[in-house]
Formats: sequence, C-alpha cells, structure tokens
Amino acid sequence: MMVHCARLQCGNMKVMCVNNSGGKSTSPFPDTPFSRVRLPFSLREAAGLQTHRMVQAVPPEKRACFPKKAAFQLCVSAASRELTGSLTNVEGLRFAIVVGQFNEFVTRPLLAGALGTFKKHLVKDSDIDIVWVPGSFEIPITAQAIAKSGKYHAVLCIGTVIRGETTHYDAVANAAASGVLSASLNSGVPCIFGVLTCENLEQALHRAGGKAGNKGAEAAVTAMEMASLFYHQLPTLK
Repeated sequence: MMVHCARLQCGNMKVMCVNNSGGKSTSPFPDTPFSRVRLPFSLREAAGLQTHRMVQAVPPEKRACFPKKAAFQLCVSAASRELTGSLTNVEGLRFAIVVGQFNEFVTRPLLAGALGTFKKHLVKDSDIDIVWVPGSFEIPITAQAIAKSGKYHAVLCIGTVIRGETTHYDAVANAAASGVLSASLNSGVPCIFGVLTCENLEQALHRAGGKAGNKGAEAAVTAMEMASLFYHQLPTLK
C-alpha cells in the first residue's frame, strides 16, 4: 500500500496529510503554493478531522484530486513542547462575564449557555461573577477594568449587535471586536469575544441556542481553555 503525503503550511507550522487509500504517491495539489492552502481550523484540532473540512481551503480546481479519506498528523519534533489549555483542570480559576443588556432576549440565552457550560466542567458558582452593561459598545472598557483588577483568569464578553438600516451596526461591531482585543492586550488577561454580529434577528436566535448552537457556550469553553493555558501552562515556560 502506498502512502500519499501532502505538506500544508499553516503559519510557521507544517502539517502533513497522510492518505492510506493506496495508489500513486503524489501530492493532491502539486501546483498549489503553500500560501494558497490554509487550514480553516486551529492546530489543536488538526488530528482526526474529516477531509471535507480541509477541502474548503483548497482551490476548486484542485478538490477533485484531494484524497477522500485522510488522517492529519502534526510534524512536531519530539524535542518541542506543546502547551494547551484544559477543560478538566479548572480548579482555582475565576471568571467574569460581561453581558450587554441591549438585545437582552438574545444575550440572556447566550449567558445561560455560558453558565451551563461552566457548570458542566465543574467551575464553582462562587468563581463566576456577572456584570451587566448597557450594550456591546460598553463591553470593552468594562472588560479591561475587570481584567486589570487581577481577580480573574479570563473575562467572557457577551453581547449582540444586529444590522439595522444605518451604519450604526458597523461602528458598534467594529468597536466591540477591536475593544475586546485591546482589553486582552492591555491587561494580559484573556478577554473572550462572545459578541454576536448578525445580519438579522433570525441569525442571532439561531446562534443563541437555535440550530446553529449556542455561541455563549462555545465562548465559555474558550475562556476555560485560555485561563487554564495562562494559569497552568504558560508559567512553566519561565
């Protein structure tokens, strides 16, 4: 049995696609430069995912020759250290949740999803504080103040911005996204962006417990992983 290998570039890391289906050992996209092939998911997810996730990153003209069944292996040296956050090591971690009141019929289900996820992973209620602000525009400055207090290991930001008839949507959505990022960088504490930016109400409801899942729950998972990474893993590098 021949083994097909395709080397893909993701930032400074290379990922090898191994196909055990047999046949001629050639790359599935020999003429495609590395800059054109990018993984639409993080490196920690690379192992074991279905090929169709990768195919979306490949130019259409190359998809026909992409292996139908493949296993993804990271080309990481044995001498390298791999650090990642954990959902099972949350003891001692404290979280703050900043929630926008505007579009509360959406943000409350998002908050419920986040709280349910924290509880599922055994985060104590006493280790979670919830702060309400008027809307998504006020989330970043509040998140930064909370993060700089030194009392929390991650700040989860929840809000909803829905496009209307004016450009107000663009201003608020951009300010919220860049502001939450700035809060993280200025404080050194992970501030997780859980603000929905939707074209219409239907999209928002689908993402607040509807058919598209609950983005509040997903953001809570990210908060735990980042808090664990910063508190338990990154200090070992010093």
